[in-house]
Order: sequence, then C-alpha cells, then structure tokens
Amino acid sequence: MRQNKTSLSLAMIVKDEENCIKRCLDSVINLIDEIIIVDTGSTDKTIEICRSYNAQVFPYPWNNNFAEARNFGLDKVTGDWVLWLDADEEVVAENRNQLNKGTHFDDYDALSVPLINFYGEKVDYDEVVQIAQPRFFRNHMGFRFENKIHEWLNLSSAYEQDRVGFLDFKIYHYGYMNSQVDNKQKFNRNVTLLLQELKEEQSHAWTHYYLAAEYYRSKDFRKAFKHVNQSIRLFLNEGIIPPPSMLYRLKYSILLETGSWEGAWPAIQSAVRMYPDYVDLNFYMGVILYYKQKYQEALDCFKVCIQLGEDNLKYLSIKGAGSFRAWYYIGLCLVKLNSQEEAFLAYQQAITISNNFVPAREAIAELISMQPKLGDCIKNPNPEL
Repeated sequence: MRQNKTSLSLAMIVKDEENCIKRCLDSVINLIDEIIIVDTGSTDKTIEICRSYNAQVFPYPWNNNFAEARNFGLDKVTGDWVLWLDADEEVVAENRNQLNKGTHFDDYDALSVPLINFYGEKVDYDEVVQIAQPRFFRNHMGFRFENKIHEWLNLSSAYEQDRVGFLDFKIYHYGYMNSQVDNKQKFNRNVTLLLQELKEEQSHAWTHYYLAAEYYRSKDFRKAFKHVNQSIRLFLNEGIIPPPSMLYRLKYSILLETGSWEGAWPAIQSAVRMYPDYVDLNFYMGVILYYKQKYQEALDCFKVCIQLGEDNLKYLSIKGAGSFRAWYYIGLCLVKLNSQEEAFLAYQQAITISNNFVPAREAIAELISMQPKLGDCIKNPNPEL
C-alpha cells in the first residue's frame, strides 16, 4: 500500500470479541493506516483491546441491523480504500505482501479475495469451504452495505463496469467452527432477524436461502430444505434463471446429509447442466450415483471432479471436492468394480494430497487386511484416470 501512496482503512463492527479481536488486528496492523471500530455494546475488554491498536472506536446503539451499523462505520472512514473484516477473521500471513504488488488499486474499484471458512471441531486446513468475496473497495464511491443480517456490499455499479478485480489475499474465517455454530444465542438471534425480514417482505429470495443455511448448520434439515426450495422458486419467479449456484449446493448438501438418494436423483443432473464447471455439484452427483449403486457412472463423475480441480473461487466450494475427496470416492467405486489395485492407488493419491484424510487411510487399511499383497503396490502419486 505504501508503494502506491494509497491509504487503507480497516472498518469493523464488534461486540464482546475479546477472545478473537487481537488475532484479527495483529494480522493487519502493519498493512493499514486507520482502524475504524463500531462497537454495538461490548461489556468485556473488546474496546480496551481495540484502543491499544490506536483504533478509533465509535459506540453505536444496536438496532438489529448489521448493514446500518457497518454503514455508520463507513461514514467515519477517511482512507482511499476500505478493507472490511469481522472479529473472527484474520489475514493469512503469507499473502500480506500481495498489497505491494501490481496496480490493483489503480485498475479497479473493488477487489475480491479468497475467504477460507473453517468448520468442524478444530482448525483443519483441509476442512474448509472457500469462495472469493469482495473485501476491498474504493472509498467515496457510494458503496454501501445492505440487509439487516447477512449483509452484503452493493457493488452492482462496479460489476457492471467490470471494475471488480481479484487479489490473492487470503482471509481465514473461524465463525463456522462447531463452537460458534453451537452458540444457540447466535442462532436464535439470526433466525429471529431473518423471520422478521420475511414478515416485512415475503418474496425475499435471499432471506429464505439464509434461513435455510441457518437451519442446515443447526441440523434442522426439514426446515432447511423447505426454505432453500422456496428460495429457488422465488428466484425463478423473478426471472433469475438459473438461480444462484449456492442454492443448489445447499439443496443437495441437505439431501446427502439425509441420505435422500432417490429424492436427489435425477434432479441433480439439471443442476450440473446449469453449472457444469461447479466441482461441488459434480461431486454430489457422483456421491448420489455411488449410493444408488451406479458405480461406473459415479466413477465418471469423480474423474470430472479431478479434471475441474478446485481453484474456481467464483463458487462456494468444499476443499477436496476436486482432489482428495474425489480420489477417495474413485477408490470406493473401483473396489465395487473389482479393481482393488487401482483402488489402492486412488486412496494413496488421496492421502498424498491430504495426509490427514482419515477415510482414505482407513480404506487402505481395510484393503490390505483383505489382500495383504496390495501393500507391496508401487506408490504412484498420479494414477492414470
């Protein structure tokens, strides 16, 4: 940033974040020129910690509207560009120098970056869902946040003019870890706000999607399925064809979680036709075919996943769908097709990519227990598709 003489402000909203705010601020302190914090009622040490980083902290009475709180902070920002973060996020250390490369801030009005969302019991770099999300934007352009909850930055004018670029500036997000998802107070707050939005505007397609996502994370799959289908119908009624890809990803995630193979087939084929380059949908179709005992067709799907890879960050994708998870299912299919040696090599490829991927290790152990000679197979990191 200093090289381009472009000033950068950090804008955040916080409340009772003493357990994570230091990690977040430590990750950006040498990158930014100004820290603007909007505090919506902290009673712990959050404000004290923020001020120790020379942050400007502005109290804001919470009114159940995340967008308004963020926009209040934007009104205080003075930098040329704005980076927005949440307290449960941090900038990945090895990517910080990206800000000093190229002319990103001259060529665009906003920049999307990889957002890496952890989930599960503990931090596992192979247990993540990732997508590109706009986190940098030029100040004084009129960009504002919208929506009471699951707020988003309205960059429609920048997208229309092809003024949104990409920067390999990874951000880790820890808010979907089990310890956070199990926070019933957060779940109840989110659902209450979303249901209130529905009362105010019944046809809000995105609100139904976000409700579905909340219910999915709380494992209320019946309600999740109801709302995701309603979201798809509303997008179709609005003439948005095809509806956003993440709706179909969520729909088939629900069906896979509940083992509804018959309910998922053959409709998954239509979703894949709409988004043929979406590796997750191809992966889901392969899983569905596998459990329908269509092993050769499933094998073909997983081969497509390997070919697609998982670098297409325009889609919300689980890590491994285009690599180690696909290789694992290739191994499962090959076992069913009586090609144990090829299956062994596929499992090996899975653990070569993800050394801690337990299902592949267990599958190898099971194969060797049944056929000890397989342990003598030559390791091949790139078995032929």
